[in-house]
Amino acid sequence: MKTPALLALLAPLLLSAQGGRTQPGVAGDYVIRDFTFASGETMPELRLHYRTLGQPRRDASGVIRNAVLIMHGTGGAGTQFLGAQFTELYRAGEALDTTKYYVILRDGIGHGESSRPSEGLHAKFPHYNYDDMVDADHRLLTEKLGVTHLRLVTGTSMGGMQSWVWAERYPDFMDGAIPLASAPVQIAGRNRIVRRMAMDDIRNDPAYRNGEYTSPPPGLRGAMQLLWLMGSAPLVQHRQQPTRDAADSFIVKYLDDRMKSTDANDFLYQFDASRDYDPEPMLEKITVPLLAINSADDFVNPPELRIVERLMPRVAHGQFLLIPISDATRGHGTHTVAAVWKAPFATFVNALPPLPALH
Repeated sequence: MKTPALLALLAPLLLSAQGGRTQPGVAGDYVIRDFTFASGETMPELRLHYRTLGQPRRDASGVIRNAVLIMHGTGGAGTQFLGAQFTELYRAGEALDTTKYYVILRDGIGHGESSRPSEGLHAKFPHYNYDDMVDADHRLLTEKLGVTHLRLVTGTSMGGMQSWVWAERYPDFMDGAIPLASAPVQIAGRNRIVRRMAMDDIRNDPAYRNGEYTSPPPGLRGAMQLLWLMGSAPLVQHRQQPTRDAADSFIVKYLDDRMKSTDANDFLYQFDASRDYDPEPMLEKITVPLLAINSADDFVNPPELRIVERLMPRVAHGQFLLIPISDATRGHGTHTVAAVWKAPFATFVNALPPLPALH
């Protein structure tokens, strides 16, 4: 029989099954009892799914000091950080080397394998927001994983926005923060308009039936069209679909595939969660080093607005990097192409205060 100590030693090498495939790391679920949302709604059991890579290492007082939380974007899941474009960060000697760091990938509320509307509550599911998602993550870390301090909090898109929220709500909980593809301001202008149109495509469809549909409402397809536009980039699309026929066949297949795998209630709740996001009034509360990284071809965070440049002086130890458009950038999706930004990412991580001796 394997002893607990041996199992702990082997943990980074274990494989867990998901969707008929094997994924690296150790996966689990944590059920939070009687969770109260910012809206006042409650759930008797809120389940958070998570996956860890590497091993927790503790300082002399027993505090885990090498934990890194990575948060996914709207509609995503922790598994998006297991693709080849991102996992190069986990290799030996890289910024998030999993022989050195304890990497935590969780599925946020309403996403992946965590509790979500499509499991039965439909439109009666509590209307969660980003604060709820961050607070639930905090409870996952502290109550389930025993993590009371993070080396780094980072995330992409929605996860980038939640990195700002983390740094404000729990300013002493991490050594540093790296929001990717985000801005620390309420969602307004074109960004909000596109989101509102996508949500209205679903809500105003008679087939939606207040969330009690029996088949995907056609309005979901219109919403998916807008979602695709938000993540698109002209250079990439023109290179990959250089003819009319190629473009037509690509978008039809994309939408057909997404319609099979996307639930309208889940989608609606995921987009609506950003409704009251607004870190701007409390930026001075961020006391840890922070590096914000955006790309110049990002439809969601267009550089001409100069939002991050305007607000960054209010962050005591804040830096901003805008990646120029190139053949390597992918619009909003550049956030998951680690090769584009891993050098400044690593420089920032390596410049954080040295870790104490760990065991």
